[in-house]
Amino acid sequence: MKKLLVVLVILALAVGACTAPPAAAPEAAPTEAAAEEGAAMEEINIVVSLKGPGGGNPFWAAVEAGATEKGAELGVNVTVIAPPNESDVVSQISQIEDQMAQGVDAIVIAPADQDALVPVLEEAVADGVAVLFIDTKANMEGITFIGTDNLTGATLAAEYICENVAEGSDVAILTGVESQTTAQQRRDGSQAGLEGCGLNIVAQQTANWDRAEGQSVMENILTGNPNLAGVFASNDNMALGAIEALKAAGVLEDVMIVGFDANPDAATSVLAGEMSATVAQNPYNMGALGVENAIALIKGESLPEVIDTGTILVTADNAADYE
Repeated sequence: MKKLLVVLVILALAVGACTAPPAAAPEAAPTEAAAEEGAAMEEINIVVSLKGPGGGNPFWAAVEAGATEKGAELGVNVTVIAPPNESDVVSQISQIEDQMAQGVDAIVIAPADQDALVPVLEEAVADGVAVLFIDTKANMEGITFIGTDNLTGATLAAEYICENVAEGSDVAILTGVESQTTAQQRRDGSQAGLEGCGLNIVAQQTANWDRAEGQSVMENILTGNPNLAGVFASNDNMALGAIEALKAAGVLEDVMIVGFDANPDAATSVLAGEMSATVAQNPYNMGALGVENAIALIKGESLPEVIDTGTILVTADNAADYE
């Protein structure tokens, strides 16, 4: 009997050993190749050159945030630079030259002038530096552009004005820095749309993307055009300045004003019933996609000629999404 009990105990222990769950396998250590790739990413230096400082314009602040956050996510070094203002082409060129002297792998740039930046960027390409355009394109072939279809966005704005202003009414256009393709395309798109629906463009003047200039230019336009019924401003800064001029003249309720960018201040203005509408871009994605695609270029990958970040008309119905 005792021998039988011993045999049964031995059998039970054997079965338990067979059915016990296997010990968890230790986590695999990072491969040597993965470690080398991580170290290589940390050595990538990307400079993002904006047309203007993020502190003075919510649009550029969003581009900067997209670039720096994507750089941190991917483990690369991102340096954001900008001239003191959007028309300071000389400073932007000087900043790019300084960065090249320090050694960079890629330049992601919104050029302040479509022609003046070309020589220094051609030099960068010749030196093996990857170059991409964001927001604004310069006159260089074979360089990927990441940004808004500005003609389409300006057409959206013009169509909105056409739908809400009587045919034959007087309207005005505030343009950006005239040497920039962004300003040219928004000017041309809005002009074609407004004239196409039978509105009378009585003034078309630059306010250089600036809020204070937008106000002073609007004051001058009102002086000679008291029957103004609509305004397209090529960015929200100028639109907000124009609103101040219209309020001071006591005619804001009589003039529809549409901006471009959908920055938080503009969204608040739309919800308050002052700005009628604005056109949303995606500046955060411009910065993020600029860094992401710069890495792809550095790795030897090919890119499409244009990466469209999209446009949306923003009215009181959806402005809360952009505050």
